[in-house]
Amino acid sequence: MSDTPILGGNAEPPAADLVKDATIETFQADVMDASMEVPVVVDFWASWCGPCKTLGPILEKAVQARGGKVKMVKVDTDKNQMLAQQLRIQSLPTVMAFVQGQPVDGFMGAVPESEVNTFLDRIVAGAEQMGLKGGGAPGAPDPAELIAAAEQALANQDLQSAIVAYSQVLDTAEDNADVRVEAMAGIARVQAMAGDVEAARATLSQLPMGFENHPAVAQITAQLDLAKQDAPSGELAGLQQAHAANPADQDAAFAYAEGQIGAGQMTEAMDTLLGMIERDREWNEGAAKEKLLTVFEALGAGHPDVKRGRRRLSSVLFS
Repeated sequence: MSDTPILGGNAEPPAADLVKDATIETFQADVMDASMEVPVVVDFWASWCGPCKTLGPILEKAVQARGGKVKMVKVDTDKNQMLAQQLRIQSLPTVMAFVQGQPVDGFMGAVPESEVNTFLDRIVAGAEQMGLKGGGAPGAPDPAELIAAAEQALANQDLQSAIVAYSQVLDTAEDNADVRVEAMAGIARVQAMAGDVEAARATLSQLPMGFENHPAVAQITAQLDLAKQDAPSGELAGLQQAHAANPADQDAAFAYAEGQIGAGQMTEAMDTLLGMIERDREWNEGAAKEKLLTVFEALGAGHPDVKRGRRRLSSVLFS
């Protein structure tokens, strides 16, 4: 007999079908695929987590009370550490809601039952507005929409949602090399933003040949190159003082720019490097211009400061 009965009329699925345990092997089917038809909330928990023991039964009861309008999947993070790492689960319990293969909402901690009910009602209402009421899948999500969702999540510093969306692109765009490369570059960006530079480099090493100049790849590559200059950031005050004492000293200015980069002050570093080029564009075989172009690449062509910086650079080079 099938685990998923065919429902008719107003029949409600049995409780066992509404709540299930998942592993990294079944997550695609139990969450991503299932959420194409009905919202799925995922409860990430562990046996040693006291708040998890409080939240789990409350969430399960609330899901069952909604008679099939939402499903619940439980993931034991101790037994599925790789999955928890991929989804950037930082604390327990964490609850994530998926609709049409994308994370749409979530919360952390053992919230009161009233908040759980409000959360589920919001998820169900949003899914119904999208036409999901538990019957037929609307089809695979558009990779472009997933990329856009991931970019928005990155802009909001929501690394967890971004990695899920990029991973979904890899699952749904098997025949689109350009989109897959953009998703892999995105995953590397998430890893770098999370502080795991080595993982980001490892992800980029898996890219197919010929995509080194893809804009998304070039951007994260530049960011990783600049990440090598992390050391001087702690000495930034001293570097600033040395530069202020003698603004014409190109060596001091360049050291200050690298310190700014190491401290994450990319826009400020850009202005320091532009000042160097205005004083002597040929200094050290054009080192300031080369570094500036790497900063432009790391910030991305659409960054407003990059547009301003390129105009200023052009005015210097062609004056």
